[in-house]
Amino acid sequence: MLRNKSFVKRTRKGNIVRTVKEHYLRDDIICGTSSCVHPVCNASTQPKPLSPSPRDSIKWKRHYVVPDTNALVNHIDIFERPIINNVVVLSTVLDELRGLSMPTYTRVRAILRDEERAWFVFSNEHHRETFIERNADESPNDRNDRAIRTAVVWLTKHLKPLEITPVMVTNDEDNLRKASDVAACRMDELLGVYSEHPELPDMMGSVNITDRKSDDVWTGYDEHLSPVQVQAGLKGGLLVQGTLQIAPYNYLEGSVYATLPDGTEQRVLVVGRNDMNRAVQGDKVAVQIWPKAQWRNAPSTALVDEDEDKVPSVTEEPKKDDGGSAKRVRRADGSATKADKLDDPAALDTKLGEPTGHVVGIIRRNWRSYCAFLDPNFTTRNARASNAPTTVSVLAMDRRIPKIKIRTRQADSLAGQRFVVALDSWPRESRYPLGHFVRALGSAGDKATETEVLLLEHDVPFQPFTQRVREDLPAEGAAWTFDAERDQVVSGKRHDLRSLDVCSIDPPGCTDIDDALHATRLPNGNFQVGVHIADVTNFVKPKTAMDTEAAYRSTTVYLVDRRIDMLPELLGTNLCSLMSNVDRLAFSCMWELDNDANIVSAQFHKSVIHSKASLTYDQAQARIDDSAQHDTITTSIRDLNMLAKKLRARRMEAGALTLSSPEVRFRLENDSQDPVDVELKALKETNALVEEFMLLANIS
Repeated sequence: MLRNKSFVKRTRKGNIVRTVKEHYLRDDIICGTSSCVHPVCNASTQPKPLSPSPRDSIKWKRHYVVPDTNALVNHIDIFERPIINNVVVLSTVLDELRGLSMPTYTRVRAILRDEERAWFVFSNEHHRETFIERNADESPNDRNDRAIRTAVVWLTKHLKPLEITPVMVTNDEDNLRKASDVAACRMDELLGVYSEHPELPDMMGSVNITDRKSDDVWTGYDEHLSPVQVQAGLKGGLLVQGTLQIAPYNYLEGSVYATLPDGTEQRVLVVGRNDMNRAVQGDKVAVQIWPKAQWRNAPSTALVDEDEDKVPSVTEEPKKDDGGSAKRVRRADGSATKADKLDDPAALDTKLGEPTGHVVGIIRRNWRSYCAFLDPNFTTRNARASNAPTTVSVLAMDRRIPKIKIRTRQADSLAGQRFVVALDSWPRESRYPLGHFVRALGSAGDKATETEVLLLEHDVPFQPFTQRVREDLPAEGAAWTFDAERDQVVSGKRHDLRSLDVCSIDPPGCTDIDDALHATRLPNGNFQVGVHIADVTNFVKPKTAMDTEAAYRSTTVYLVDRRIDMLPELLGTNLCSLMSNVDRLAFSCMWELDNDANIVSAQFHKSVIHSKASLTYDQAQARIDDSAQHDTITTSIRDLNMLAKKLRARRMEAGALTLSSPEVRFRLENDSQDPVDVELKALKETNALVEEFMLLANIS
């Protein structure tokens, strides 16, 4: 069925054009249940991930979960848990998510790609019986809510022969009230079905938490300007915009690099909680600059730990240390106490300050999940049941993040633990942002726990490779061997360089050898020099699951006792590692260099090599220094070293910039692999040798 919708719109040039949009409505869209007996579903060959035996409950018996848009936006952390499966995502919801929250949309798409999760997209917007038109007096949001309810009604009738109930999940009271003819519930009611997971209710968020006291005279933060007001202020030059960066040594000192009204790009200071106005590290904000009379210099006092503010609502007097000197103390809102007045020698200089302002609007939030621990100052003030929900403060491992208030039933068990929390909101009447518990990581101080915290805080992907990625590996596995016809040597597209005396030079213990070199003296007195890079493209094809995953990981990350691979181990440390005494595919850069290391000619081509030796920097240096060794590999390394010195000298004369810093090596205990000592790496000529030819390959 074809529907046409025509409308007029104004172009950027001011012209009025008529646009006709065609919308095809179909009657062959399946429900996604593998055991559905309906003729359309039974005859379809499309994937049907929904299980015929979903979770059973007393109220709904066997059921599927059908979340609305707000349920996914507000509770995506819960839906990401593997226990939440057999979920029907409506195309209406996906379309709304794309416009409302792209990060949430991306996370939902990632779940849909995981076949083990049994999530299915039902294209209700293209189904003849579930598509609805928007009424004249209906808002887009109301129309979408009605479309969701219509789809659930259809699914209820469609799945009735299977005795499976689709349950709409929403926290919208109006949507819930109108869904009287279908099974519908709030998120907390759905979680009651998963009683074996008591941590799930803690992940719902803390939207009603406040920390106001009856005697608290604090009136809250300023209201943020609306998006329309922010845009008008930016266009009129009244506001500037930029990303808020919090100083790592003072959580009350922020700055925004912005273009000022006079056209200069400069740092704008934003000091104190009040002036930050609920903005968090990384948020893109709109800032109003104070008059020059109120400009300040950056604070000189280091404030590192948020828990110094034990009673945020009370102004503290300067404390005396053992020497009798006054320590500067700030309120939680960042305003100065008596020790921070302008007549204090340590106070801020307002006479010769730099541009200073305050946040008046949030352009884009940059919230993420944060590793955290329970506020050490937390104590249970009132008697309560062990599983009763209570409001607690948690401190993020990232000290630039303010305290976070969460509501949890696990307050006692979270003491001494590391866990993950997510931010939900920051109402103007709340001193601190509100969030919810996501998952526990383990005991503080435990090596495995602290390692996971380190990886999470630096956004390093460390999850095992998915089955879809592993399916892109060669079917032969570790038994893969070079084949001249399959690998295009016979056709001439790949050069056979296995006769060359190629070797690799790497740090000790290196198993992912991605480059190798060789040098051969030519009859004319010049040198043939080659840099050979592992040909990963032979195994990682464009737009495959492995290609996408490798692009996401970007690099291999090395820790003290492990590494996080960019590619599965079969490739990274085997088939794409230029190990000695095996045939390996490579991409080769071949030069003819004269005795002064000038390039006579250069060639680039795919190749197959057979490395003769895998050496460490020390082993290669020992060969150079040992005058008794004259084998072909040693001679090759000496020639490479001689040419590398000339290349380096020429670069230095041309004004090359040398960036070097001490590199350290950890000595590990053999059994536990715990670090027991640290030492500086000694740089040798062979380190520079490899570096010079990698640079030469890049500039050729």
